[in-house]
Amino acid sequence: MESILGSFLLVAASEMGDKTQLLAFSLATRFRKPWPIMAGILVATLANHGLASSLGAWISANVPARMLAGVLALTFLLFGLWTLRPDSLEASKGPERFGAFLTTTVLFFLAEMGDKTQLATVALAARYGDVIRVTMGTTLGMLAADGLAVFLGEKLAARVSSARIRWAAAGLFFLFGLISAWAAIAG
Repeated sequence: MESILGSFLLVAASEMGDKTQLLAFSLATRFRKPWPIMAGILVATLANHGLASSLGAWISANVPARMLAGVLALTFLLFGLWTLRPDSLEASKGPERFGAFLTTTVLFFLAEMGDKTQLATVALAARYGDVIRVTMGTTLGMLAADGLAVFLGEKLAARVSSARIRWAAAGLFFLFGLISAWAAIAG
């Protein structure tokens, strides 16, 4: 259960203000069809994070535990620093002729490639060694954060400070980094 909850919290918090959340908001305002957009986010995230979790589980099975803990500590700390830098959405223009679901699925899958949440998913799966639970947790985290953008984006943007959310997400990455550092030292 720790792997699901930890993955959920880390991704949900770090996704706040991320380019894919901005993409979700953009698609919601463009198509005004929240359920097909959420279905596209689900399909894209399951595919993307399933691949990322598989890579992370392979790493955890093939890299010595103490070395892995040290690498994860550094990785999580760097993700914390990366999270403090605001994201921007460079291009959200998709081929609208394909509809809300397909446009969302393709754009989200591509936007997540090399994104901090995808890389965090690799690190989480390496930490927990559990592809299914990490993928479940990170996918639920993406759906929660991006669902806010799809269903409540305009209302929330006026009330919640993105800087505070970034600091909270960075704090979670720093916490995971410290836990991994302790495992590397004590291991």
